[in-house]
Amino acid sequence: MTHRFYVTTPIYYVNDKPHLGHAYTSVACDAIARYMRLDGMEVKFLTGTDEHGQKVEKSAKAAGVPPQAFVDEVSVHFREMGEILRLTNTDFIRTTEPRHKAVVQQILQKIYDAGDIYAGEYSGKYCFGCERYLTDKELNDKGECETHLTVPQVISEKNYFFRMQKYLPIWKAQLQQNPSHVEPQGFRNEVLGTIDELIKNGEDLSISRPKTRLEWGIEIPFDKDYVTYVWFDALINYVTAAGYPSGSFDDWWANAHHMIAKDIVKPHGVYWPTMLIAAGIPVYKRLSVHGYWLGFADQKMSKSLGNAKDPVELAGKIGNDALRFFLMREMNFGSDARFSEEIMVNRLNANLANDLGNLVQRTLSMLKKYECGPNPDSAPHASAAGIDASLKAMKADYIKYFENFEFHNAIEAVFAVIRSLNKVVDDYKPWSLAKENMADCSALLNTLFRAISIVLIYLKPVLPEKTEALLPLLGVTTDTNFPEALAEVKFPAQKLGTWPMLFQRMEVEKPAP
Repeated sequence: MTHRFYVTTPIYYVNDKPHLGHAYTSVACDAIARYMRLDGMEVKFLTGTDEHGQKVEKSAKAAGVPPQAFVDEVSVHFREMGEILRLTNTDFIRTTEPRHKAVVQQILQKIYDAGDIYAGEYSGKYCFGCERYLTDKELNDKGECETHLTVPQVISEKNYFFRMQKYLPIWKAQLQQNPSHVEPQGFRNEVLGTIDELIKNGEDLSISRPKTRLEWGIEIPFDKDYVTYVWFDALINYVTAAGYPSGSFDDWWANAHHMIAKDIVKPHGVYWPTMLIAAGIPVYKRLSVHGYWLGFADQKMSKSLGNAKDPVELAGKIGNDALRFFLMREMNFGSDARFSEEIMVNRLNANLANDLGNLVQRTLSMLKKYECGPNPDSAPHASAAGIDASLKAMKADYIKYFENFEFHNAIEAVFAVIRSLNKVVDDYKPWSLAKENMADCSALLNTLFRAISIVLIYLKPVLPEKTEALLPLLGVTTDTNFPEALAEVKFPAQKLGTWPMLFQRMEVEKPAP
């Protein structure tokens, strides 16, 4: 039986269409899912939409439609983004589905019956954008939510509370014992700091909203006058999709990896683990946190701030593989990354058009021009030993980086080899060898063909469309999904016909006069 790997995006809130941040998290999860499949894993890859809460109810009212009709329409946009970006998710969950409602109510009832949910009065500063109460430390100097730049509303009301205080010390001890639960380290430290602050303040978690204020949500099973707090509802989606409480759930959940942006660290890094412990469910294996995409003046991109980029529009403009590559290569996982058209064009031209595209195009063109292959029986060129050494080192780095979610470094390991192969072309000059020593020219070009095949295989998780089109066309196969030697590449003797252009150079669009 193959080992199982379960990876999840956060489920995306459906008050608006997808933006670049959604695309990044989705593509990153897809890349690790594709990588794990190449490594022989059985993969469950979850994404979906979060469809309850006050923002949805408000947006639906503004649109003049019932909330269900509103979420039905907006959820489609996230499915379409997934199709365009070639996501290989095995499930798309919606929190309005009956399967999810049933699990939420089951877990609520279980925790309530254990005495860990109680009724109480609460007064606090509520951010409607975050859909949660904020502490003063989470506000800027103007008293605004740092994410949405709005002043929270002070709300006092009766609600049901989860005895989070009971489980915070347990979760803190687990996290200290197993630091890999939350990565990178800076966000793990943030989670530990938040736990300490909550313990100090003696805060429990409000997990309901009265229907007098909010009707659009999952009804609390033990009080029909209340609906479930959207974060308590939404976080449970991960166990719903893993099959809770069926027999297969434990196997999948033991290998659960969540990927989120840093603005939702508190719910995923504090609320969710304590909820799991209270429900008798082990904490996820890993929470991986990435930074923001920054636009003009290094301001976070978001729909609420009106500076978001539409990933569907970008993919239509530059191609889905090009967008996937830019997202994966440009962001250092865990840190913020800057987006501008100039940054994007420069990255794509340098790596895809100049490095990869140039290498593939001129090697295949010369193989065809000089009618010397691809030939599987060709002798290795003098450069082969050095290329093999670089491929072996690339494999080790690539695996290390990919499994640590350092996607930019994994890609760079491959492109270091690609640049070295371009240097081999420049150093040995096959166009000159063709005039002087055709046998040596053939050996060089066929050696390069094998090397190109290997780097394309390693780029499959990031450039699925281009690699899936080119590799079969060239007849390339290997006995392993991660070859590290030229001799591992297999292909038939053939005369090359035509092949698709991989990537062309782009120009930064000038504003209209």
